[in-house]
Amino acid sequence: MAENEKDTAPELNVSAEKLCYIIVKAREFDAKVDPVEPDPGSNPTDDDAREVLEDYADDPTLAELRAAIDGLNEDEIVDVIALAWLGRADFAKEEWVEARALARERHRHHSASYLVGMPALGDYLEEGMAALGYSCEDYEAGRL
Repeated sequence: MAENEKDTAPELNVSAEKLCYIIVKAREFDAKVDPVEPDPGSNPTDDDAREVLEDYADDPTLAELRAAIDGLNEDEIVDVIALAWLGRADFAKEEWVEARALARERHRHHSASYLVGMPALGDYLEEGMAALGYSCEDYEAGRL
């Protein structure tokens, strides 16, 4: 294998735009905290909209994250799982093919629950992307 082939980032089946959207939603979801029972004498206007950061069963952020993951095809979800593992340091960049193969083997239509249950999913995905030479910088520049 030529030296420049080693340095070439593997082609992903999932677009950077989809990955970056999932990263943003995962970070929003990870920032949630358990709801705090408000003071019965409190004025809602003084509560600074804290409910936005509180985690409720019908949380729209969770619904958006799940919908984004559920909307991926099988090849895309395999790459998302493998990227999370790469970012979590379960695999090295050189083991990308093996990570993909294991993700394909273990993917069983419960991937959204598996991924949403992974603490720091957004960080893992971003780290995995960076390890392969990808970034959300262009995606964030146009949206933030």
